[in-house]
Parts: sequence; structure tokens; C-alpha cells
Amino acid sequence: MAKDLKLYYSIREVAAMVGVPEPTLRFWEKEIPTLNPQKTATGVRQYKESDIELVRLIHHLVKVQGLTVKAARARLKTSKEQVVDRQKLTAKLEHVLGELKTLQAKLDELYGAEL
Repeated sequence: MAKDLKLYYSIREVAAMVGVPEPTLRFWEKEIPTLNPQKTATGVRQYKESDIELVRLIHHLVKVQGLTVKAARARLKTSKEQVVDRQKLTAKLEHVLGELKTLQAKLDELYGAEL
């Protein structure tokens, strides 16, 4: 069964995917020139997958690593590949942590709190 793919996503959909308010995305667009989703003739933003990946990178830098937007813009300009690698590693580690928590819960269920 083929994955349901969309070419464009609305700002509301992207905000929900990433977990930030729509005004935050608009602010990031103003502050980070490489984040530039297409706009229709009426000004409606249309985010492509590549735009969403950039939003996720910005989110990682600003919300996870705690950088300012200015620092995030500089980091993306000078070392975007490192940012991508670090984000992927963080996501993998979070997945592994989730799996470990699931295993711990199952062990607790089987053996009680003895461990």
C-alpha cells in the first residue's frame, strides 16, 4: 500500500507536526531566510517536505538545544550537515530510550518492583 503523500502542507499542519504555534513559524521565516515556503497568490503558505525538514532542524536548535534564533541561523549557515547529523542521532537516542522504558515497564509488570 502506497504511503499517502502530499506535495504541500499548510502552516497549521506544519505547526501541529513540529509542536510550535503558527506565529513561531512566521517569526522563524522572517529571521531565517532559508526558510521560505511558497505562497499562493492570496498569501497562503505552502510548505514542501524540504521546508518541513528545515523547520524540524530549527526546532531542534532552538527548542531542544536552547540556541537563540540568531545562533540557529548562524549554525545552519556554517554547519548544516552537523546539525542534521546531531538531530538524527538525538532522534535515534530518544527512540532507544522509549524502547528501554517500554522494556522496563514490561519487566516491572512481570516481576513487580523487585528489580
